[in-house]
Amino acid sequence: MITLFFRTLIYIVSAGLGLIVADLLLDGFQIEWSKWWGFVLCILIFALLQSILSPWISKIADRYAPVLLGGIGIFSTLVALIIVVLLPIGGLRIVDVTGWLLGAVIVWLITALGTVLLPLIFLKRRVGDAREKRDRRTR
Repeated sequence: MITLFFRTLIYIVSAGLGLIVADLLLDGFQIEWSKWWGFVLCILIFALLQSILSPWISKIADRYAPVLLGGIGIFSTLVALIIVVLLPIGGLRIVDVTGWLLGAVIVWLITALGTVLLPLIFLKRRVGDAREKRDRRTR
């Protein structure tokens, strides 16, 4: 149960980081900071949609277009972004083609890197704490 919570938290944080990086790098990808609650909802809904859409789109691509399997992550990110932007909660706007295409790639890349690197950072800290406790006991 703790592992599931930890993985979910890591995914939500990495999705938020991906959206923030896309906002910083692209003019057409805009987080509406005045509607911070909408942005928080965008992160949560985006993470939920990604976790649902990715396996579903992968299954469809595997059945009908196996050549597309490599791009499933980016495509499911784009679909999740479309849905989040269309929801009337505010918090995120994408206004041009560059924002849509590069935004999906950036969010996908940062989210993928975050889900790999963030656990390593936390595990390194936990391993260091465990070694420190072990060293105290052996003294």
